[in-house]
Amino acid sequence: MPAPRRTRSHRAALRRPRATTTALAAIAAGGLIAVAFAGCGLVGPAPFSTVGEVDFDTPLAIPPLAESTIDADGTRVFTLDAQAGTTEFARGVASETWGFDGAYLGPTLVAARGERVRVDVRNSLDVPTTVHWHGMHLPAEMDGGPHQMIEPDATWSPEWEVDQQAATLWYHPHPHGETESHVARGLAGLFLVQDEQEAALPLPREYGVDDVPVIVQDSGFSADGRREDPQQGFAGRLGDELIVNGTRGPFLEVHDELVRLRLLNASTARAYAFGWSDGRPIELIATDGGLLEASVELDRVMLSPGERAEVLVRVAPGERVTLQSVMTPELAGMNPSIAASNGITDAFDVLEVRAADRLDPAPEVPEQLADVPPVDTDDIATTRTFTLDGFQINGDQMAMDRVDETVTVDTTERWIVENTSQMPHSFHVHDVQFRIASIDGSPPPPELAGWKDTIFARPETRYELVLRFEDYADPDTPYMYHCHLLWHEDQGMMGQFAVVEPGQQATLPNTEETSHEH
Repeated sequence: MPAPRRTRSHRAALRRPRATTTALAAIAAGGLIAVAFAGCGLVGPAPFSTVGEVDFDTPLAIPPLAESTIDADGTRVFTLDAQAGTTEFARGVASETWGFDGAYLGPTLVAARGERVRVDVRNSLDVPTTVHWHGMHLPAEMDGGPHQMIEPDATWSPEWEVDQQAATLWYHPHPHGETESHVARGLAGLFLVQDEQEAALPLPREYGVDDVPVIVQDSGFSADGRREDPQQGFAGRLGDELIVNGTRGPFLEVHDELVRLRLLNASTARAYAFGWSDGRPIELIATDGGLLEASVELDRVMLSPGERAEVLVRVAPGERVTLQSVMTPELAGMNPSIAASNGITDAFDVLEVRAADRLDPAPEVPEQLADVPPVDTDDIATTRTFTLDGFQINGDQMAMDRVDETVTVDTTERWIVENTSQMPHSFHVHDVQFRIASIDGSPPPPELAGWKDTIFARPETRYELVLRFEDYADPDTPYMYHCHLLWHEDQGMMGQFAVVEPGQQATLPNTEETSHEH
């Protein structure tokens, strides 16, 4: 993707006061840290807003579509090259960045359900990395977790059949203990899955025209526009400025009445609540795993790191409307003092949408978008509990040589995920999309009733998830579950599960540590 450049000087960024840093080791104490964060000025930034302060003076960069070839056996083959480079977020000011096939971010991969794909991933960095296919259903050895490291100058070639409904997925590194820094430097991109059912709907679908990727990240910048590491708080590093598809101050010119935005929260720590500047409802049509049964009109769409949402906006000729993020403690279910120190009271102007004077008309959105069956809890084989507190899950920190959970293939499970602390966390599961059966015993709201792979785990809240493990048994290679606040993941807030045949036990290669038999 070409390096973003400014067409005129960017308005001086609002700079929040730097946090007073305390011993972050104390954070792992869980409930005790809530008191510290609630104290005046101990850790974390004050509330912050860029609303009305952004000069939308740069066209939104659109990540290119990845080229592919078809092998002799019909496999669609992509190539990605992780590399270092420089990006001009401000004209004439170079920042050191990483990207796939370029200096920052990566191309958008597109494949259809039923296709066999291979991605030849070369690592041109001087450090090992991985590429995880976030939200993709695929064999564990192709998943790209910390067990599939790619050494410098090496190539990894995962291959699998795409077997899930149309959805907005993404890819990013997953090296144990280093994920936050690799993603923050720019290693991320979209992977779009298509299918016949979605293609038959009258929805916007011309990539980069009326079907637009919106990859949102926060960052810090020096006064002259050089990218710098944001400040550190409990949630992780929180930047005081947003970039979208690598663009500062972006605007999007549209020539269609109806526009589809594919929102990805690619930030490492910050949660967003997206809505429109003029107060119109934001129309949600899809979440992590694909289309909802019907569109939902909301005031705000909240996304924690790693979550995706597809939204529609209908514009009138010549109008301008700004996509904003306005987070509140109420949306996050957090104590106001703790929320303020973790970016949950911050507000941002994100992207200005500019409608042309003449627009191509668009049909009405269908009343039904997809068949999303009710959550079925009648055939639960196993119930597991995952308690989130401090930087631990179930009181443990990640160990590469330990399988924490063993799942029997072709079964349905109930996973109870509970954030027992007052601090922000999330929960992401590799391999499968899940459904939320209940939140604190009540049915999920419509915006959370579809297929998901990542949830924001509100403090002191209990989530009942239903997951179906249909295939891909492999006793030697685990999948991950973890908090997707990436600094938390790096601190060890992650576990491993293996999917096995009945009677098998999971055993990691080159180690005698195993989980219990099933």
